[in-house]
Amino acid sequence: MERDDLIVNDSYALNNHHSEEEGVKIRKNIVKVTIILTLITIVEVFLGATIKKEPGLIWTLVVIGFIVMTLVKARYIVMEFMHLGQERNNIKKTILIPYLFFVVYMIILISIIEGGWQGFTQVIP
Repeated sequence: MERDDLIVNDSYALNNHHSEEEGVKIRKNIVKVTIILTLITIVEVFLGATIKKEPGLIWTLVVIGFIVMTLVKARYIVMEFMHLGQERNNIKKTILIPYLFFVVYMIILISIIEGGWQGFTQVIP
């Protein structure tokens, strides 16, 4: 008795209209992105576990580094796993520019609020 739920003759590649070479390329890209995301996460965890939170230049650089690494991770997730990288430039800009403004707004807002808590500015009387 033959099972009918098995994929026979690599029908996945045939139904999706790509060859085995293109499938290998797609899988290599997925592995590359996964390795990059893993390495960035390892660096984030290492920095978070080893550097103590003390006011000063080093902690400011660590925070900026966390923000940059998080944005890089978000870029890889959106471009590769959510397939925005295969879209046209106009669609990319339409989706990404509002998020860029939002991220800049949040960075400014957080710096003002945190500065107020530290006593550097008079945000809340």
